[in-house]
Formats: sequence, C-alpha cells, structure tokens
Amino acid sequence: MPGMQSIVRKVFNKIPDKVSGAISLVDCLSSGLAIFNLKYPSLLKYDEDRQSYATNLKNLFHIDKAPSDTYLRERLDEVDPSALRACFTKLFSCVQRSKYLENYIYHQGTYLISVDATGYFSSKKVHCESCCVKNHKDDTKTYYHQILGAVLVHPDCKQVIPFMPEPISKHDGNKKNDCEINAAKRLLSDLRREHPHLAVTIVEDGLYSKAPHIKLLKTLNMHYIIGAKAGDHTWLYDHVKNTSTESYTYTDEKGYRHDFNYVNDVPLNASNEDVRVNFLSHTEISNKGKVQKFTWVTDFKLTDKTVYSIMRGGRARWKIENETFNTLKNQGYNFEHNFGHGKKHLSHVFATLMLMAFLIDQIQAMACPLFQAALKKEKRISYLWPRILGIFELTFIENWEVLYKYIAQREGPIAHLNSS
Repeated sequence: MPGMQSIVRKVFNKIPDKVSGAISLVDCLSSGLAIFNLKYPSLLKYDEDRQSYATNLKNLFHIDKAPSDTYLRERLDEVDPSALRACFTKLFSCVQRSKYLENYIYHQGTYLISVDATGYFSSKKVHCESCCVKNHKDDTKTYYHQILGAVLVHPDCKQVIPFMPEPISKHDGNKKNDCEINAAKRLLSDLRREHPHLAVTIVEDGLYSKAPHIKLLKTLNMHYIIGAKAGDHTWLYDHVKNTSTESYTYTDEKGYRHDFNYVNDVPLNASNEDVRVNFLSHTEISNKGKVQKFTWVTDFKLTDKTVYSIMRGGRARWKIENETFNTLKNQGYNFEHNFGHGKKHLSHVFATLMLMAFLIDQIQAMACPLFQAALKKEKRISYLWPRILGIFELTFIENWEVLYKYIAQREGPIAHLNSS
C-alpha cells in the first residue's frame, strides 16, 4: 500500500492546482481516495472523523491537511477526470513488472480484457452539465451517469485489474446523450495508446458484435471474443445454418458436457461481407441436467483444440459484472451512493477515485502477504473493511504494515499501532 499511495500522489502532484487555498489539491485528491480506501459510507462520516484522526490520515495517506466535505466537493468538481489516467497506467505498470501478471496470460499469449458499462447515479432532480438525460412521456426527465469499464480478467484468477474507466456523459457543447459504443471507441483507443505493445483479447457482449466495432478492433490490433445473439444476427445465423459446420464434444472434470459447433471465415452480415468472423456455438449441460447456450464471433481460428479455451475466455466476460461492478455495489464501496454530484465533474471524479481504490485493493489481494493474512483472518472481504475503519477510528496507526499485522494476529487489546 505505501508504494501505491506514493505512485498516485506523484500523479496528483502533477495536476495543475488553480486555487491558492489553505488546502492543496493534492490533499483533496488524496482525501477522496482515502474515503474509498477506508470504505467510508458517506462524506458526512468522513467529515466527522477528519480532525480527530488527522494523524492517521497523514501516516497512511500522506495528507497534510484534510479538507471538509464541502471544500472537498468544491475542489474535486473542477478536476477533469482524465487527469487521473496516469494513476491507472502507473499502477498497471507495477503489476506488469511483477511476476503476478504472468498468471493472466491466456489464449495465444494474450490478456483478456472485459468491457462493459454500468450505471451508478440516477435522479429526477439532481443533475450537472455532464448528465445524460432520459425524457419520459409525461414530460419528466431522469438524469443519470454511467461509466464504461475495462478490466483485465482470467477464468482461473479471482482478482481483476481495472483500467481507467470511460465516462458515458454529455461533452462540452453537445446536447445529445453519449452512448456506450462511442465511449468504447474512446476507451479502446486510449487503451492501445497507453499500452501499445500489450497483446489483448477484448471480450464483450452482443452490443458490440457490429461491423464498425470489429473493424475498430482490427485497426487497434486487438483480438476479440464477442457475444452474438440470434435476434441481432438473423442473416449470420441463417448463413451458418446453411453452411457445413464442425462439431466437438468434451466432458470436463466436473462431469459437465460441452457441445460445440463452429465454422471459420463467414461474413458478419449481408451488408459487410468483407468483415469475416469465426462463429462458435456452445451448449453446456451440467451433471444435473441444466442447459445453457452461448454464441460468439471471434477472430481466433476455431478447431477442436481451441474451442474450449475460447469458450472459457468468452464467458470470463462476466467477471466485469460479478467481480467488479457487483463488488463495487455490494461489498463496501457504496458505488451507487451519491457522495456528491457537483456542477461539472465531481460525480465522475468520485467514481474514478473509487475504481482507483478498487484497483489498489485488487493488487494488494494479489501481491501483498500482509493484506492476504489480514483477509484470511477476517475470512471475507466484506468483514475486513469495517475492521480497518474501526481500528482507524479507535487508535493511532503508524503505518499500513502494523495495521495489517495487528488484524492478522489480533492478540491482546488495541493500543497504539506502531512498529515498536
């Protein structure tokens, strides 16, 4: 944790501070991150604690002076979320230099990156200039915020590694709502620019199995495994039905039967016969008779030897739902809680800082023995967060190391947590 805190604080220091106030922008950003690292349920609770536990905030997060909740909202509302991009790239570089990222290498030496969108704010009244708007038949409006997430996943790895999320929002001077597809163009282009040599396979749902998006992936030198529903691809399904396909059946170690049908090099649709894809259909029958069916298009060549691996890669897309968005919403991060909306960027800045805290937690769960020991003692991650916040509010803490050691060992009453 100390190393990662130092990395993000260096990035915060490079963001221009346009206000000459008693509290620096660096301390405001660090305070925002601290709120999500400590899993504060609200800014009000943080505001009640910030003066009583100023020493702990300084020791753990290097915050010289913690702002009030009101001042924090005012300052962060002016920050462009894109200024925080370097935090994600530098934290990813740390993982990339370690041996841990090797565990995520998947089909043909690529890394699986799951892409999907989620909403985190909706209101009939509260809104800002970047809110998307839904107009109802009764002339009322719903204002909302969404983000497009991208996380590095692996079917056999519990942790996920999020990249910088892309806001789905109105941009300056644009009266039309943003959309997921346009956000994906920005996200994937930024991802390739920041990681030009990273071999990746993008896994997405059926919204993305369209010719322009597949052409974009090809231009960006990205492999893909994308869902393809029958209702969205009538022409493709008819074409496959009238084409000679290959079949393969495999029973795994759990007794699940997997039936595959596949064909290579077919046109995506009648209007884009130049866009050639490989089509995979998968039927899973559990040892209790439950049946599930899936279909994808991919640029990987399909053979009896590759279909099982590609199927698992395609189904790993759900990790952005289960291990990312559901975790943020239900495991202590309070993702859908309105910490503050602001007039400009505040909502997106808070969402980005929360994803950053999540990234730091995922790296610790992957690579920090002390964090792992503390988590093992608490048994569940949802039990660990209130334990950390409770100790933070109860006693002096010298550093993260002694905090995690105390939680892992938990012998005797809590005193000042220092290395002596």
